[in-house]
Amino acid sequence: MVNSRLSFARNLVVTENTRLRSSQPRKAAKRCMLFWDDTPFNMKLNYKGKNKEFLELISDSNELHHNEYLHSENELLFIWIKDETTIVEIDGIEINLKSNSIIAFTPFHKFKFLSLKENRIIRFNKDFYCILNHDKEISCKGLLFYGAGNPPLIQIPENEIEKIEILWKMFEIEMKSKDELQLEMLQTMLKRFIILCTRIYKEQHNHIHLIKNELDIIREFNYQVETHFRTKHTVQEYADILNKSAKTLANIFNKISTNTPLQIIQERRMIEARRLLKYTDKSIKEIAYELEFEDIQSFSRFFKKYEQISPSEYKNNK
Repeated sequence: MVNSRLSFARNLVVTENTRLRSSQPRKAAKRCMLFWDDTPFNMKLNYKGKNKEFLELISDSNELHHNEYLHSENELLFIWIKDETTIVEIDGIEINLKSNSIIAFTPFHKFKFLSLKENRIIRFNKDFYCILNHDKEISCKGLLFYGAGNPPLIQIPENEIEKIEILWKMFEIEMKSKDELQLEMLQTMLKRFIILCTRIYKEQHNHIHLIKNELDIIREFNYQVETHFRTKHTVQEYADILNKSAKTLANIFNKISTNTPLQIIQERRMIEARRLLKYTDKSIKEIAYELEFEDIQSFSRFFKKYEQISPSEYKNNK
C-alpha cells in the first residue's frame, strides 16, 4: 500500500512538471506553486503525531537570517541552500556555501546565516525517526549526524538535483494527506532523502573506496569521539572501544583523509573549547576543567596551537 502510494505521488509530480514545462509561461505560473520551483515564501508544513512525532518542511525561512538558530536536543535538521552564494557562521567560523548545498545539523551545532535568501529545511525529532535506532537501514550515524567535528556538507551533483526536487514535492503532497498511512509515508520519504544524501556524501568524501567493514569502523569511531571526547583523548582508548588496534584505525583513515584519528579527537576538543568560550560565560579555568586539561596552562597551549591566539583573547573578541 505504501509503495503504491509513493509511486502514485512520484508519478503525479513528474507528470505535472512535464506538463508545466511544455505549457505557455502564463499558464504554468498558475500551477507551479505546488509542484515545482515557485514554492511560496515562508511556507511551513508540519506533521505532529500521537506519540510526539514531529516533522516540519520550511521554505525560505526568515528564522535563519542573521540570528543564531537554536534547536532542541531532540531535533535534527537538513538545510538545503538554493542561493547562488550563502555565508554561514558555524561555531564562530564563517563558511561560504554554493547553490544546492545541503548541510546536516545535530543539536550541539551552533550556527547562524550571515547571508541567505532561498532555502529549504527539513526538521524532525527522534520520535519521528531515530537515526541511531535505524542505522542499519540508512548508515548515516557518524557521517551525516553524530559525527565528530563540523557538520557535514553535501554538494548536490547536477544529475541528482531532480531526484531531490521530486522528493521535496512528494513531501509537500503527503503533508496534506490526512489518513492512517501518513506517518509511514513521511517516514519512508525521509528515509529515502537521508539515504540519497548519505550516498552523495560517501562519493564526495572518498568513502566509496572503502569496504563496508572499514566504513563502519570510521562511522563508529566518529560517533564514539562525539560521545566521549570530554573524557577520552587518546587513539588507543577508542581503539579499545572498537576492539581494533590504533594502527588499524590509522591505516583506515589514511585511505580517505589527511587527518589522523588523533587529529580528529583534538579537533573535536577544540570545537568544544571555541563553543564554550564564545557562547557561555564560563571562565577559562572552568572550561579547562570541563575538557579535562591538567591546568589552565596546558589548555592555553593547546588552544593557541590551533587558533593562534590565547583563550582569553578569543573570549574577549567574541
